[in-house]
Amino acid sequence: MSSPCSAMAYHHDSRQIFVGQDNGAIMEFHISEDFNKMNFVKTYPAHQNRVSAITFCLASEWVISTGHDKCISWMCTRSGSMLGRHYFTSWASCLQYDHETRHAFIGDYSGQITLLKLEQNTCSVITTLKGHEGSITSLWWDPVQRLLFSGASDHSIIMWDIGGRKGRTLLLQGHHDKVQAICYIQLTRQLVSCSADGGIAVWNMDISREEAPQWLESDSCQKCEQPFFWNIKQMWDTKTLGLRQHHCRKCGQAVCGKCSTKRSSYPIMGFEFQVRVCDSCFESIKDEDRTSLATFHEGKHNISHMSMDISRGLMVTCGSDRIVKIWDMTPVVGCSLATGFSSR
Repeated sequence: MSSPCSAMAYHHDSRQIFVGQDNGAIMEFHISEDFNKMNFVKTYPAHQNRVSAITFCLASEWVISTGHDKCISWMCTRSGSMLGRHYFTSWASCLQYDHETRHAFIGDYSGQITLLKLEQNTCSVITTLKGHEGSITSLWWDPVQRLLFSGASDHSIIMWDIGGRKGRTLLLQGHHDKVQAICYIQLTRQLVSCSADGGIAVWNMDISREEAPQWLESDSCQKCEQPFFWNIKQMWDTKTLGLRQHHCRKCGQAVCGKCSTKRSSYPIMGFEFQVRVCDSCFESIKDEDRTSLATFHEGKHNISHMSMDISRGLMVTCGSDRIVKIWDMTPVVGCSLATGFSSR
C-alpha cells in the first residue's frame, strides 16, 4: 500500500476486497479459494482525499465510495473507469446503498443525510434528511422494513422511515459519546450501537415507541406566559425581566426554568437518560414508564468500528487503541432456532 488504509469493503460471494486509502485511491484484490493469498487486481482513482466508506454491488459491477473530498463516486469494476460523481458541501463520512433500487444514503460532517438515486452516468437528489446536531458518524440501512438508522457525534441515533416517507420517526439517546457504529438485527427487531467511549447499547425496537416532538417556538413561556429574554416588548409592558428558554422533551413546549424544574427518563420516546420535562409532563409519567427499553454494556475500549455476524450472534469491535475484540452477543440478542441463532 502506498498510503494508509482508511476504509474497506469485502464481498464474500465473489471474494473481492476493496481497500480505500488516505490518498483517495481504492485498491481491489481477489482472495484465493483457500484464503491464503490476496491477488492485486486494479487501482481506482476514486477520490482526491481520504476514502471514508466503500460498498460493492455485484449485480451492476459498481464500486461506490465516499471521501473527504466532499463527494460520492461510483466506478465500473470491469473497466476501472469512473462512471459518476456527486459533490456535497461537507466531507462525506459514511455510506449505505440499496442494491435493488440503486439508492445511496450519504452522511456528512454537517449532520445532513442525502438520498441519491444513482444511474449509469448521472444521479438525482431524492431528498435530504436533517435532524442531527452533529456530524453523521454511522449509517445502517434495513432493506426489508426500509428503515434507515443514523448515529452522530451528538451522541444520538435517529430512525428514519424511508419506506413510509415519514422522515424522522424516532430519536434514541442512550450514549455519552459519539455513536460510531450501528447494526439493526431485522430478525429480532434489535438495534446494536457502539460509541467512542466504549458504550454498547442493545435497543428493543419490537415495541410501539413514541416519536419525540418537534420543539415549539414561542416568545414567552407556554406555561406561565412570562416573556423570554429576547421579548423586549412584553418585558417593557409587564416591567419584568426576561427568562431563559428551555424545551420539554416530552411535549416539546417552550418553557422557562421555573416551569421545568424536573428531570425524568422516558424510554418509550428514546430518552434512556434523565432529560428536562415540564412539571405537568413529569406528573403524567408513571414509574413503569421509566422502565428501560435497552440494555447497556461496557466495551472497555474506544470503539471506532463494529461488525456483526448475525447468524452466530458474534460481534467484532476495533478501536483507536489498536485492540480487536470478539463478543458473544447471544445472551443479549437471543440464541434460539426462532431467531436464527445457534449456540456455539
